[in-house]
Amino acid sequence: MHKMTGDDKTMNQSVVIIGASGHGKVVADIVIENGDQVVGFLDDNPNLPEKFIGFPVLGIIDEYQKYLDAKFIVAIGNAIIREKIANKLKNVKWYTAIHPAAVISKLDTVIGDGTVVMANAVVNPGARIGRQCIINTGAIVEHDNKLEDYVHVSVGAKLAGTVSVGKTTWIGIGASIRNNLEICADCMIGAGAVVVKDIKEAGTYVGVPARKR
Repeated sequence: MHKMTGDDKTMNQSVVIIGASGHGKVVADIVIENGDQVVGFLDDNPNLPEKFIGFPVLGIIDEYQKYLDAKFIVAIGNAIIREKIANKLKNVKWYTAIHPAAVISKLDTVIGDGTVVMANAVVNPGARIGRQCIINTGAIVEHDNKLEDYVHVSVGAKLAGTVSVGKTTWIGIGASIRNNLEICADCMIGAGAVVVKDIKEAGTYVGVPARKR
């Protein structure tokens, strides 16, 4: 993990993206917007062409050791698969992809290695975001939130202040989480759901207010 400061940017990083898919396109865009270089994609899909959005398809994921001079990022939306791949890659340097149009407080804010923060997302002071998380386009992570590893906050979701979210939980598109709540690991919060009390049992929660399905 690293603490956000005014001196965060390291120029001219070379990045290998794991996952040649829609999410991979967004991650590639962030890499380019930061002035860094996309080396190419690794993906186990045998039907991919030689190039994906203009960048080389370098091979299957197991060939990652050929590129250890570069940094890596796992561009897979599914948290379980993302965790499995991240654990498989040994001795790699991780790239943290923060879009320049994201608003990230530099006041006591920490973002974990390999996390993606997309355009127009807001991360406010005191937030702690774990490794390999996704903070999607326009999402809001308010002050003093704690997001454990592999959490995905979807497009336009809003987490009010002092919310804790457990590992691999997915907060759906446009969902809202009231302040001072805890959501346990391995949950899925449905699109547009409104969470108004602690969630202590893994599962899928939908509706207003959100209830377990």
